[in-house]
Amino acid sequence: MLQPKRTKYRKMGRGKRRGLATTGSTVEFGEIGLKALRPDWITARQIESARIAITRHLQRGGRTYIRIFPDKPVSKKPAEVRMGGGKAANDHWVAVVKPGRIMFEVGGVPLDQAAEALEKASHKLPIPTKVVYRDRVNSLLTG
Repeated sequence: MLQPKRTKYRKMGRGKRRGLATTGSTVEFGEIGLKALRPDWITARQIESARIAITRHLQRGGRTYIRIFPDKPVSKKPAEVRMGGGKAANDHWVAVVKPGRIMFEVGGVPLDQAAEALEKASHKLPIPTKVVYRDRVNSLLTG
């Protein structure tokens, strides 16, 4: 599963879940992408599960791009532990996703097959998503 090799600080605060995605909101690498419609934390397990769903549907064909990375540690105390005793140990890693963020991209396969693969991946994620296509006009202008 995905997680950072090292971080500057071991533990992190929860933060606020508001606003729209400013970066990573357009399809850049593939031909078709999966866009988040609601803010949430996506765990490393959910990212891996969606990746496996995409690669199995495409039968190892084409190219899959994962545009999110779980770089936020989430701590969790064990069950039935009394209050106090400091902040708990890190339990898992999450990626903070805002509305408009492209989470996965697929290229090198027919668009209908890629759309089906991304639809299967969306069932593994805890938020509503939308399949979006690369903007042909912008791709022709930029290069």
